[in-house]
Amino acid sequence: MKSKKELPENYNFEDEVIGAQGNNFLTLHNDDVHSFDFVIDSLIDICEHDLVQAEQCAYIVHYKGKCDIKKGAINSLQVMKSKLIDKGLLATIA
Repeated sequence: MKSKKELPENYNFEDEVIGAQGNNFLTLHNDDVHSFDFVIDSLIDICEHDLVQAEQCAYIVHYKGKCDIKKGAINSLQVMKSKLIDKGLLATIA
């Protein structure tokens, strides 16, 4: 681990702790390629959404351009993000 002197001046250790605890969001972005059914099925399979939640997220992505689909710890979100990307969907973590 880097010493405090090597880290940027504005680095905040609290952000690192918060990120590990689950205050991160997995965001799905609109791609104008995949069908609603494909996106809904992907959200159910990967993010464990129920049907209604997956449908709502798919519509929000379609009309707003993006939607936060899951909140949690960075490690679990990275796994879900990778699986969504493997299916060809656009996802980010913030």
